[in-house]
Amino acid sequence: MKRRVAVFSVVPSPYQRDLFAALAARPELDLQVFYLEAASPDSPWPEKPLQSYERILPGFWFSLRGARVHLNWGWPGVGQFDLVIVNTLMSLTAQILMRGPLRRKPWIFLGEKLGRRGGWHDHLAAPLHRSAGIAAIGSWAQRDYAERFPEPKTFCLPYYCELAAFLAQPPPELGAEPVFFFCGQMIARKGVDLLLAEFAKLERGRLLLVGREAELPEMLAAMPSEVRARIEYAGFQPPEALPGFFARADVFVLPSRYDGWGVVVNQAVGAGLPVICSDQVGAGHDLVVEGENGVKFTAGDGPSLGAALRKFVEHPELIAPYGEASRARAKAYTPEAGAARWVEAIENVLSA
Repeated sequence: MKRRVAVFSVVPSPYQRDLFAALAARPELDLQVFYLEAASPDSPWPEKPLQSYERILPGFWFSLRGARVHLNWGWPGVGQFDLVIVNTLMSLTAQILMRGPLRRKPWIFLGEKLGRRGGWHDHLAAPLHRSAGIAAIGSWAQRDYAERFPEPKTFCLPYYCELAAFLAQPPPELGAEPVFFFCGQMIARKGVDLLLAEFAKLERGRLLLVGREAELPEMLAAMPSEVRARIEYAGFQPPEALPGFFARADVFVLPSRYDGWGVVVNQAVGAGLPVICSDQVGAGHDLVVEGENGVKFTAGDGPSLGAALRKFVEHPELIAPYGEASRARAKAYTPEAGAARWVEAIENVLSA
């Protein structure tokens, strides 16, 4: 008999939809996915048709302390499902479900590492103590959830996204100087200011930037012209164009001051790139092995980031073997691999 599983998620992001498609294809599951909105106002993703197992719930959102808070209606009765997966805390819809109907049903919370503790943050997270399981997005998050919520089972279930187009790219041919690559929003939380400052100290190398412009003009304003000449900003790019940009790079850099996961790291290892990331990037704890396929540094520490950049400028012979190690790790993070691990977690919870 198939397990009837419902997922309540915020928006149809392409990375989650890759996993949902693989889950829907599993013979053990009958999957239904309910989104709280069709697209966020600043969504970087082009809208694509929903699959038969996906549905947008009617409702609206309002802003509260800078966050979008959703209120929806028309969701199906949860009693018809064997298991419900909830992928948001900052939502009236989720809070109503967790504090009401799901008190009588097995359910799993799916989420990245939580941020602040105390006050209203703890109030929003309180229902997790009563969940049957927590699907932590990565081992960094799992350790934190296990400490904060000892009652439910915890599972390490990172983001699994389609990497075929990245894996299909040929290994990069190293040029006269390494090309460092950043992909994401050009904001301080992502550490772009720190990256620009340390890159400016390098005597050689180029920097390729892709993503929403955000704070980039202000960050570049004080850069010397000779440094800016070595920086290329290619703007925001749709997901299908990204493999080509990764193929132009030699080393990927994600210097975030905080990133709950960072799917761009999945893409970087799929593209066969060494990865430099901070210790506050969730994906770095699972996908980046120091001295094997990348370098990790203390978030916000400019000198240690600078040392990581110089490592590949001064030792370009490391780029190829580090890149090969990245590709090897990527093969364990396909949607099909993720779906198999999810089925195990679901059975673990339902057989308890």
